[in-house]
Amino acid sequence: MPKSLLLTSFDIWKSHHQSNASDDLLAAFLRRNLWDEPLHLLRKLPVDFEQAPAQVIATIAQVQPDVVVCCGMAERRSRLSVESTGKHDDEILTTPVNVRQLVKGLPMTRVSHHAGKFVCNHTYYTVLKYLRESESDCKSVFVHVPVLTTENRAAIVQDFTTLLHRFMTL
Repeated sequence: MPKSLLLTSFDIWKSHHQSNASDDLLAAFLRRNLWDEPLHLLRKLPVDFEQAPAQVIATIAQVQPDVVVCCGMAERRSRLSVESTGKHDDEILTTPVNVRQLVKGLPMTRVSHHAGKFVCNHTYYTVLKYLRESESDCKSVFVHVPVLTTENRAAIVQDFTTLLHRFMTL
């Protein structure tokens, strides 16, 4: 049976934003129509410390995906960043996924060891904690997405697609 994938993105949170790069990436990925595996989407999560992780966990519990890729916007980054850890206070949770292997050879993607101090990090930490405590076989990573431009869009979408295919074969 093929593995199922849950993809999440965030909505805008600043008044000057026209869109959220994480949701722009999912839209561009879906337009390519190159995905044959079972796919679940949870798009435009509220940028809220309580609501975002609660909605992701509720969706994980409902659809029971094999793989979860949460995406968030990183305005100041120029490449996709696959986060290795989520942090809360002094607790650091590391994804069991070999993120270095996921990004190997991808020109527009790197590993990051700092998911920030905002809702993205909190959501990732909460998802990793939920998966650990529920002893789930589901694997998860968080991908920070730079603002998509005419110049970088094709390369970032290509890297993201390759990353997803690699993740599904783990």
